[in-house]
Amino acid sequence: MTDATAIIYAVTGLAGIALASLVGLAAFTRWIDLKRAEFDHRHGPAAALPGTSSRIEIADLKERIRKLEAIAAGVDL
Repeated sequence: MTDATAIIYAVTGLAGIALASLVGLAAFTRWIDLKRAEFDHRHGPAAALPGTSSRIEIADLKERIRKLEAIAAGVDL
């Protein structure tokens, strides 16, 4: 076996390993997407929960409404 033949075998083997790795990575990514979709279907999307800042804004708006209702009712705060 000559040096050129050994290099061809090495490059071919490396290309095969790279191709197998890329196919495996693509399959793993799609499997993760499938599991994420199954989880969202069972438990609902995580985006349904309000964030911290929106909860603070909602609490602030509720407090303002309470104060306006007290003013409308003639109650001094």
